[in-house]
Amino acid sequence: MTDLYPPADDREDVRRTAAAHTAASRDVEAFLRRLPEAPGAADVAEYAALLAREELLRMERQAAADTAGLLLPSRDQT
Repeated sequence: MTDLYPPADDREDVRRTAAAHTAASRDVEAFLRRLPEAPGAADVAEYAALLAREELLRMERQAAADTAGLLLPSRDQT
């Protein structure tokens, strides 16, 4: 029996995590566009949450890229 939906390969995982990271970056941009001139405590808390989400998704994207063989040399090695 053949699977109707083949398992995602590593490249698809990279694409999926990149799309999620892009969406998180857009959420940060949208927040900054509507940010009032004098941000309050709630604005700071929302910004912190958005940045934390973006960073988590960036790390997931990089881990997926590493798994797919897109390993980059560290800056320390250059």
